Amino acid sequence: MPALALSVNAREVHLDVPREASLLHVLRNDLNLNGPKYGCGLGQCGACTVHVDGVAARSCVIPAHGVAGRHITTLEGLGTRDSWHPVQQAFEQAQAAQCGYCLNGMVMQAAALLAREPHPSEARIRDELSGNLCRCGTHVEILEAVRQAALLASQGEAA
Repeated sequence: MPALALSVNAREVHLDVPREASLLHVLRNDLNLNGPKYGCGLGQCGACTVHVDGVAARSCVIPAHGVAGRHITTLEGLGTRDSWHPVQQAFEQAQAAQCGYCLNGMVMQAAALLAREPHPSEARIRDELSGNLCRCGTHVEILEAVRQAALLASQGEAA
């Protein structure tokens, strides 16, 4: 199997994985990072979203060898138990999860949006999250959480 070097959550990892292995399978099966979920396997539902060099990406359709040398951030690397990312904090405060399956994708997509656009409009938030599916119907709470996250992040900048 070919050797693969990745930077995952600011940690260098070296693995031997098949060329056809998806980034999602490497993260979950080889690195035990279970934030990204397997949803559709087609890059359409968003459950597997991670950041690749700060950009939200669907890990189920990305070959792991295709991101060698790039910086991968998963939900586990976004914040810590002692210091949550503002999006994680806002999702908890807004009680934006029901079953939680979509949560990884929603949080990672929202964090990428707020990194590029700290004060998005309601329409921009809706557009950004439109490709992330939530079967439970907590869309109202999720939108509220992203609005709260933008406020939390701006308060953190002011401090």
